[in-house]
Amino acid sequence: MRAVLCRSYGPPETLVVADVPSPTPGDGDVVVSVNAAGVNFPDVLIIENKYQVKPPLPFSPGSEIAGVVKSVGRGVTTARPGDRVMAIIGYGAFAEEVSVDAKRLLAIPDGMDFVTAAAFGLTYATSDFALRDRGELKPGETLLVLGAAGGVGLAAIEIGKALGARVIACASTEEKLAVCREHGADATINYATIRDAQDEFRAEIKSLADGKGPDVVYDPVGGPYTEPALRSIAWRGRLLVVGFAAGEIPKIPLNLTLLKGCAIVGVFWGDFARREPARFADSMRHLGRWFAEGRLHPHVSATFPLERAADALTLMAHRQVKGKIVLTV
Repeated sequence: MRAVLCRSYGPPETLVVADVPSPTPGDGDVVVSVNAAGVNFPDVLIIENKYQVKPPLPFSPGSEIAGVVKSVGRGVTTARPGDRVMAIIGYGAFAEEVSVDAKRLLAIPDGMDFVTAAAFGLTYATSDFALRDRGELKPGETLLVLGAAGGVGLAAIEIGKALGARVIACASTEEKLAVCREHGADATINYATIRDAQDEFRAEIKSLADGKGPDVVYDPVGGPYTEPALRSIAWRGRLLVVGFAAGEIPKIPLNLTLLKGCAIVGVFWGDFARREPARFADSMRHLGRWFAEGRLHPHVSATFPLERAADALTLMAHRQVKGKIVLTV
């Protein structure tokens, strides 16, 4: 079978496509024939050795698959050949076949195709955990989403609206903000028009949040906008630390939490799914219901064949992706 391999750490162009042996299922495992694989920002980090997960070389990047069960290992009773499934794995998704722990498999909801399924799990599960669990977002509250045109950002907009919040989306171009509005954003802020990341950005947030600031800030970006967003937050607000796509980890003055009576809350979805599998399964069922009700619409801006994984990751690395990119197999 073919697989995209990272043989040495580096940028996307160092990846190769090679023939490797097909996997066989171990006890409790399932081999999935991959139809589609989602591309996410951590895939860029993992091949550059900048991610918290550090697999031994060589390895295939990719953490989301959608496909059909090919074979099952001993002891597996929850899946059988022919089942349409999706799974979120640590790495290894950029391949024609993947061996997966059967406990990680989720049935693809009725009416969802493989490309949509590959774009659904990680972004929506992350944003659902962030907003419903860690942020406790309530109807009538205001949600500020940084990096709103990315995969987790658009998911946060839709989940925020499903929860009854007013959503302010921030992105770097009018084209990206148009996509945010298509997915339900009530108001938008263009980073590119902000000359002062402190005073001007804060004034824009205040004017769009009824003068009191957002109740919840969803931040997958880090960089220069985290602190002014926190300074703008409402009393008892929650800043959700989702990631650092900007590459800079902000240094926050802790006195701001005292003055605002607010909380800075970490969102480590990967460990949540590992430590609390029952709550993760409940989250995915909840998201499946929302999808069936037409509340969630994963945005796939482009698809690439498996052989062009490096091109897809380059777009991701250069912040040129709206929503998700998916590799098709």
